[in-house]
Amino acid sequence: QVQLVESGGGLVQAGGSLRLSCAASGSIFRVSSMGWYRQAPGKQRELVATITSRGSTNYADSVKGRFTISRDNAKNTVYLQMNSLKPEDTAVYYCNLMLGMMQYWGQGTQVTVSS
Repeated sequence: QVQLVESGGGLVQAGGSLRLSCAASGSIFRVSSMGWYRQAPGKQRELVATITSRGSTNYADSVKGRFTISRDNAKNTVYLQMNSLKPEDTAVYYCNLMLGMMQYWGQGTQVTVSS
């Protein structure tokens, strides 16, 4: 069983920065793809960014150039550096681990960007 624990959310003014962290338990982290998703009130959960076990990254168009996903396999942790935050980035951010048919989710962390 894999557990994912997110941290780093909070309240920030527009234009500010936050760094989210997601610590994973278990031994499959380094061979898994990791991702960050978000869900705003009344909206569906959407992809923010993903990173493969080899470090290849993918971003939603809405965050390209502002957000950076990275991973530290020695710490079983994936990060999301969020810069130039906008009010529309306000959402609950979820960490995701994927390996083959297996998929795990964290409990989510709230990010609120004030205008």
